[in-house]
Amino acid sequence: MAMSGGVDSSSAAWLLLSQGRQVSGATMKLLADGDDADAADALSVCRKLGVTHYTFDFTDVFKRIIINEFINSYLSGETPNPCVGCNRNLKFGKFIECAGELGFGHIATGHYARIEYDDVSGRYLLKKAKDLTKEQSYVLYSLTQSQLSKALLPLGGYTKSEVRAIAAENGFENSQKPDSQDICFVREGDYRDFIARYTDVFGRVGNFIDTCGNVIGRHKGIENYTIGQRKGIGIAYSKPLYVCKKDFASNIITLGGEQELNTKTFTVRDINLIAVKRLGAPVRAMVRIRYNGAESPAVVNQISDSEAIIEFDKPQRAITPGQAAVFYDGEIVIGGGTIC
Repeated sequence: MAMSGGVDSSSAAWLLLSQGRQVSGATMKLLADGDDADAADALSVCRKLGVTHYTFDFTDVFKRIIINEFINSYLSGETPNPCVGCNRNLKFGKFIECAGELGFGHIATGHYARIEYDDVSGRYLLKKAKDLTKEQSYVLYSLTQSQLSKALLPLGGYTKSEVRAIAAENGFENSQKPDSQDICFVREGDYRDFIARYTDVFGRVGNFIDTCGNVIGRHKGIENYTIGQRKGIGIAYSKPLYVCKKDFASNIITLGGEQELNTKTFTVRDINLIAVKRLGAPVRAMVRIRYNGAESPAVVNQISDSEAIIEFDKPQRAITPGQAAVFYDGEIVIGGGTIC
């Protein structure tokens, strides 16, 4: 059981034990200067449950894969979602590998989603959780069939309030512990401060242009802005301006009115399909383009092994390169990819 020290993984461990499973807990150390309080909370819960606790040191691989990819994505003009890569490469990648070396057949996490095997298709399916307010299938879309076959998600059928009640009933000290922040490694300031500490190319000034190509000001570095941003641009203009496009090669940011933010068609790369091996023809789906965003109807057309074109029925605001686009058929995740 991946134990973060939070209420979700603690209650999930108890649920697995109540099902008669043999359980051990393991905490992933991701940062050299990480908060030892979380690991101490995980150890405390494991002792209360009477299970063994391990610590897996992933600091090197976390920096090499997750942090570097996060920085490079911002510096190339994208807005990344590091949770997707962390789930694919660490929580359901390196973690499964280490658990297997210790002789464990499955790993479990506290994610709010469900995994089911479909006898008809012969594939493992990823489905939405019961609690749609905590639903996390969006950040799990990149999991492979092999990873899904070795994973358990005990909380998929529970609400957050039910999970906290389980923790309180079992005397877990973390039963009211707040949920963790979105980007676990950006603990002070914001992502801009974090990137500035890691790179010397941060803050390369360049031009703001309007949608006609006219220079209307100077920006403070392309990584300081995200698609749809209005505040903090620092341009006095006759109408509100929004970031509509970022061109890393030319170091130019295009500003426009709110109507320029609306787009119907875009491409995704590095697609991963779960419910099917390949989309043989364009399919209707509900598509989500940000973690807490609403789904909208669209057509998904796979054009190669790694790319698909998505066309929404109605234009969507601020479709952002680097974010994930996930395709749903009802509660089932068809697959997803990175907006490019």
